[in-house]
Amino acid sequence: MADMTLFPRHPIATATASLLALGCFPARAAMQAATSVDPDLAAAAGTPAVASGSFMWDLIAVVVPLLLVIAGLFAILFFARRRYKLTGRDAALSIVQVLPVGPRERVVVLKTRADRVFAIGVGAQSLNLIAELDAADIAVDAGDPGI
Repeated sequence: MADMTLFPRHPIATATASLLALGCFPARAAMQAATSVDPDLAAAAGTPAVASGSFMWDLIAVVVPLLLVIAGLFAILFFARRRYKLTGRDAALSIVQVLPVGPRERVVVLKTRADRVFAIGVGAQSLNLIAELDAADIAVDAGDPGI
């Protein structure tokens, strides 16, 4: 039986290790090493040298691992958001609007999961509660086309 302490137990770590193993192992280089023929030896033996490959194969050999790494990063982001509840509809707080009022000061409107709305003053050194707003204060009017 294999020693299980060597393998990562966290699903994100497992996915990352798998993607790194796939992306770091260049199958094209291994295939070329197995099938390539030295042109000097081939000329001396009187046999034609094997062509190194086409541009399309080289492009695929670069693009496929790149796409795997990008897909892995999106999967890690997706699972991290779900596990740690970083964003989404069920987040505890969400930022409704940010209004800059100075070089380092802004007013931030926050909405809680319980539909409470707060206006918060954010400065370089402090946070201050300005007011608790009604949900109707920030409701978007669908009939107003805007400017």
